[in-house]
Amino acid sequence: MANYAVGDLQGCFTPFIKLLSEVGFNPSRDHLYLVGDLIARGPDSLSCLDFVYQNQDALTVTLGNHDLHFIACYLIGKQPNPKDKLASVFSSKLCEHYVSFLRTQPLAVYLEHQSTFISHAGIHPYWSIEQALNYAQTATHNYQSHEANLFFENMYGSKDPAYSPNKDFLTNFKIIVNVLTRMRFLEQSGNLNFFEKGKPRESALKPWFTHSRFKNDKNRYVFGHWAALEGVTNIENIIALDTGCVWGGNMTLLNLDTGEQYLSK
Repeated sequence: MANYAVGDLQGCFTPFIKLLSEVGFNPSRDHLYLVGDLIARGPDSLSCLDFVYQNQDALTVTLGNHDLHFIACYLIGKQPNPKDKLASVFSSKLCEHYVSFLRTQPLAVYLEHQSTFISHAGIHPYWSIEQALNYAQTATHNYQSHEANLFFENMYGSKDPAYSPNKDFLTNFKIIVNVLTRMRFLEQSGNLNFFEKGKPRESALKPWFTHSRFKNDKNRYVFGHWAALEGVTNIENIIALDTGCVWGGNMTLLNLDTGEQYLSK
């Protein structure tokens, strides 16, 4: 049995399948962790979703911002962005089933044997792994509940960049989602900055993973979301898997057991 993690698919089905073939992925034996953003912007989101749905017993998805947006659009009737190229997904007879399955998936997981934390955007340096998992579970309960529509209606917006979910339950949901699916740079206060999305540079803004907390951390942190990093963090235990396949780059697969990485060709 092998355990793999793959960066943002974003509808890029062909390179994804080629990577799985290269490592001999066997859904009856191996497990696949998808770090989120399965869909949107790429050429074949429907095939990505269908593969995930058909092989759901062999994989885990830590939901990304595009995945949550898809669920929200379906449940509350929000119009998807035409740039996301999701018409075939919404017209599929299985669309409801795709949504139902994604709602069973978490925002973060921790793998004890590999000492690895996985989420779409990472972990806030002021959150312990235990806190992050508890916060993620709270948000999961929210989007799985009968009141899920209310949470999705209040998920949007960048007016509250806080990182500590100690407010009302709707704001807390937004804060948890923001940290685990949208975070890149942090202000000096620790609050999120939603506007800078490029490569790290010398400024008051710092990538979340450059915090001193991670220097002597024995855990490994695997995330996607930040294509501009091109897979480079310069920190051994911080693994960025979104290498911008949808923007013309590669797709990256990580063997979680050996640490070996594979790039789509």
